[in-house]
Amino acid sequence: MFNFLKSGYEKIKSALSKTRSALSQRIRGLFGKPWNEETFDQLEQVLFEADLGTTCAASFVEHLRSSLRLHPTNDIAQILKIFHDKTLSILNTSQPTTPTLPASGEPYVFLIVGVNGSGKTTSIAKLAKRFQSEGKKVLLAAGDTFRAAAIEQLSTWADRLKLDIVKSSPGSDPSAVAFDALTAAKARGADIVLIDTAGRLQNKTDLMKELEKIRRVLVKVIPTAPHETLLVLDATTGQNAVDQARVFNEATPLNGIILAKLDGSAKGGIVLSIYQQLGIPVRWVGTGEQADDFEPFDPLAYADSLFPIEA
Repeated sequence: MFNFLKSGYEKIKSALSKTRSALSQRIRGLFGKPWNEETFDQLEQVLFEADLGTTCAASFVEHLRSSLRLHPTNDIAQILKIFHDKTLSILNTSQPTTPTLPASGEPYVFLIVGVNGSGKTTSIAKLAKRFQSEGKKVLLAAGDTFRAAAIEQLSTWADRLKLDIVKSSPGSDPSAVAFDALTAAKARGADIVLIDTAGRLQNKTDLMKELEKIRRVLVKVIPTAPHETLLVLDATTGQNAVDQARVFNEATPLNGIILAKLDGSAKGGIVLSIYQQLGIPVRWVGTGEQADDFEPFDPLAYADSLFPIEA
């Protein structure tokens, strides 16, 4: 078990290596010499470029400025620890909501939302693989019926992982797919149901209506479903990801976020921006291209990656 947890910790640190290079090394450059007020202006720019966002970056700068007023001789290691501790304080303020559990014999249902191109379908497959490795029987529902490619992609993953999948023809009613999936899951004794949804943001009203309809259909089959609604965000899209999270959270209350493509971003500070602006916890992170490159979000691994405090 310890080795498993250590592996996840190292994967997250490895995925954030680009951010670590872009962030902590630049901070070392700024404070590795005598600092002044201009240094703080430069620091705020560095943090902003790492995608902490304007508000979060400013709060980090002010926090450090206050600390250095009291302890002006703090060295770079102490400065990084100040940021490390502040990072953990932000991440630990937001806790996942406790979902209502299904009745005995009923599957646990995840509703997965996110825009097209965010890595949603691949993240669903990775989450399925994760549960499968724990001995769970998983059923997939290809509810993104507006894109034939989405149905095909999820079907390919189902074949590869040897999972049951419920799907329909492109253009069919997503709610009908969700209904059929839950009915099949109960009949087949599935433990987990992962429902893909269409990733359209062009019209928020349509998005809300569609998700509300899917939810109404789900409760007809399993009164407590969906047990979790997770949003998939592309870590490489920066502050646009925060805007997406805000829209989806308004359309349907989110239990958490899956942050895909973390390994491809030099702007991993987006996690802090999401937590501070929206208070939605990151639950899972994609750390690579393989099916096993998927880990529960570890706040300590994240803080250690952005602001390493070792000498």
